Amino acid sequence: MTTQTAIKTQPLVKGLLRPVLVSAGFFLLLTGLGYPLATTLVANVMFPYQAQGSLIERDGLVIGSAVIGQHFSRPEYFQGRPSMTADKPYNAGSSGASNLGPTSQKLIDQVAQRAQDYRQLNGLAPDALVPVDAVTASASGLDPHISVANAQLQVARVARLRKVPEAELMKQVQAHTEQRTLGLLGEPRVNVLQLNLALDAQAPVHQQPLAASE
Repeated sequence: MTTQTAIKTQPLVKGLLRPVLVSAGFFLLLTGLGYPLATTLVANVMFPYQAQGSLIERDGLVIGSAVIGQHFSRPEYFQGRPSMTADKPYNAGSSGASNLGPTSQKLIDQVAQRAQDYRQLNGLAPDALVPVDAVTASASGLDPHISVANAQLQVARVARLRKVPEAELMKQVQAHTEQRTLGLLGEPRVNVLQLNLALDAQAPVHQQPLAASE
């Protein structure tokens, strides 16, 4: 490059540099600051419950979220679907699935064991059909819902342990059944945490009541 060419190029570079930096700074402020602030403001005004995490409180204490499941092991509570998140079930900081395919022998063995445990827990016949959500984990590992069929199969066990009529628990299951989104998407489902909280209010057990996770 000759000296004359270099001299002509310098003004051109300087002329391009300023608009590039200005546009980069503008879009940085717009997309990195303005847009997040605007969407957060609109969400908190129009959907405050969802924007704050759909938190569920009892006696002034946050015990969970309506969109994140919890692990229930005590038989007097309705139990959610399996969770394969790392370290512990329903670990919201480590959302994920097992990544096992349908031909995986490990998954086949897991499902068979879960089906056996489910039948035993709920007093079902050895060949009774088991809802698929009772023996498989969701893709996120955080699904807060179970199918209506899954909830109905657990009614007899929970009613016996809480000493309440099965018909009353069926009404609670129906009351906490969420219909298809917009009437089209998904299937009817039951939020396990909300159902269990309603049961504690209606028919408390003798043990310590439901805490943040059981």
